[in-house]
Amino acid sequence: MSAPTGERGSVTVVTAAVLVALLVCTMGVTDLAQALRVRARTRTAADAAALAAAQELAIPSGADPATIAATIAARNDASIVSCVCPIGSYEAIVTVEREVSGLWLLPGSHVLQAAARAVVDLP
Repeated sequence: MSAPTGERGSVTVVTAAVLVALLVCTMGVTDLAQALRVRARTRTAADAAALAAAQELAIPSGADPATIAATIAARNDASIVSCVCPIGSYEAIVTVEREVSGLWLLPGSHVLQAAARAVVDLP
């Protein structure tokens, strides 16, 4: 039994459309996973930088807390946006940013920011 002449190849068109939809969904899931991974690493960089700045405030070594925070952020592949860590206080608020690139559905580079606060509680 053969298909009517007007319906030949319709299965191929539907299959191609489903494959394209699956490809786009796969690309979207991959982009989302990469963005979430970079977001987690950006948060880690912010946490580490804030902790380092707060430690310098609590136990001064003579270095600038903002410089120490920037060094720690750079070691975590992030750049510091701001560091509110006044000398004499025991609180550091650090904001860092990190670039996300290589996304399939959103080409170009995008910047993610994360902020962290560390407070030293001295007895």
